[in-house]
Amino acid sequence: MDVMVITPNIPNLPYAERNGVKYFSLVAEPVKSEILPGIYMNAWGYNGSSPGPTICVYPGDYVCIRVFNKLPQPTSVHWHGLDIPNVMDGVPDIEPSPRIDPGGYFDYHFKINNPPGTHMYHSHFYPVFQDMMGLEGGFMILDPQESEKDVQRDYYIMLGSFKLKDIPAGVLERGVYNIDPFSETANFFTMNGRCFPYTAPLPVSEGDRIRIRFGNVGMANHPIHLHGHQFLETAVDGNSIARENQLKKSTILVSSGTTRDIELIANNPGRWPLHCHFPHHVSNNMTLPLGGMATAMVYEGFPKI
Repeated sequence: MDVMVITPNIPNLPYAERNGVKYFSLVAEPVKSEILPGIYMNAWGYNGSSPGPTICVYPGDYVCIRVFNKLPQPTSVHWHGLDIPNVMDGVPDIEPSPRIDPGGYFDYHFKINNPPGTHMYHSHFYPVFQDMMGLEGGFMILDPQESEKDVQRDYYIMLGSFKLKDIPAGVLERGVYNIDPFSETANFFTMNGRCFPYTAPLPVSEGDRIRIRFGNVGMANHPIHLHGHQFLETAVDGNSIARENQLKKSTILVSSGTTRDIELIANNPGRWPLHCHFPHHVSNNMTLPLGGMATAMVYEGFPKI
């Protein structure tokens, strides 16, 4: 059986296959995103979520991704890291790629020429506004030769940072808040669109080989640290690192515009934190206790707190 990527809290995007082409549909639209129980932000996303659904394909696939624009301004989609024709790359300010006007759509169609790896998609029209509003998602090229004998758990985590307006530092109050996309600082930090303790844990079983993929489109860099385990950095920007060059680490920097893959053996049972190591990034609007860009890798059968 093929290994499927799980994006906690975010669905994989379904497709229909006709005449050898995989047809996907993405709808760019406003999304009311719940980052903590009762705390929502007016984000932009795809198909009702921010980040948008994860796209999974294989090398050699022919895909057609129809992007509908239900936003109040034009948009585009850039397929970050993919080797595709210029007209499909989604940067209308530079390329022949068209902008998608409100109420319209465009069919991005191309062959998957890259090898297996972790990539992203995001807006590349008014990126100073649209990327910071949450128009992003994961794009996975799966390995058809890999099976559950090779990797038992395969997770994707998209890192996010947002500045919510009208909520003073040190306050967590239920409500719906607007994003300031032009801010160079943030007060809420997310994994797959949620803040700890609302993030989903990563379940594992002792002895499993685990892969965790990270992506980052935003303004900040994030040193991600895993407790209780050492891991190998196995891929960068969707490109595998030769085994003899893989470094053993417990912290990996996921800078803006990059993806990073790590792999480890689950050999130390417990509930282990996985989090950004910038102290401000593991708070919810500067409140106590732990929050923000954090989750836990939890061994099955381990007692709950």
